[in-house]
Amino acid sequence: METRSEKQVVKKEEAGLPSNTSFEADAKLGFENVDQESVALPILKLLQNGSGEAQRKHSNYVEGAESGMFFNTVTRKLYDGEKGISVIPCHYRLEYQEWADFGTGSGRPENIFPGNSDILSKTTKDALGKDRLPNGNYIQTTAQHFVIISDGNVTETALISMSSSQRKISKKWISAMMSITKDGKDGPYTPPPFSHIYKLSSVKNTGKGNEWYGYSVTKVGEITDTNLYARAKKFYESCSRTDQANGKIS
Repeated sequence: METRSEKQVVKKEEAGLPSNTSFEADAKLGFENVDQESVALPILKLLQNGSGEAQRKHSNYVEGAESGMFFNTVTRKLYDGEKGISVIPCHYRLEYQEWADFGTGSGRPENIFPGNSDILSKTTKDALGKDRLPNGNYIQTTAQHFVIISDGNVTETALISMSSSQRKISKKWISAMMSITKDGKDGPYTPPPFSHIYKLSSVKNTGKGNEWYGYSVTKVGEITDTNLYARAKKFYESCSRTDQANGKIS
């Protein structure tokens, strides 16, 4: 007896429409010349009160967006920050990003230095505690977490950038990953970060008359889906190869 999905495939084939079987057989066709430099890795942005995506009259406004939400810059999908989302940390990179002051630069890092760079030795602290270069720009130490968002049956890759006060959250997250131990045939070992799922949510912070949203990370548990684990490992390997090719291993 045919299942419902099998009947749908038969109907599609009878109608001359492509089936999922055809899509799978032709997977990767058309992407032969696409490399990492050709793809925009989605950034999972934590929206703040001043974020254009959360301001109705701003040109970057996204319908339904509010401060405290997470926003995927490529898929343009919004996630409830208070409810949180499940993420799998796959790769980590420490960077030193060179920025021009707001309104004077390109709106993106002028330069990016790897974690083993000595660029901080060429800076001096200004009155606000920023590490200033001789050219007037400042260096922002940034923790880059490459993750997979697990949203039901859908998975998406994304990059989470943590800098300034959020680097404390990054350090605690990494410490939590490294503190996990399991008993193996050769004794205790620490499993890879992409073996576990974490809940990422947003929390409101206040201080010195300011209000902003930060990250909160809690461990959910081990991955039990072998396909999901394979997907996470594959993303790790891709990120690692890219870093090696670009000389970004710190």
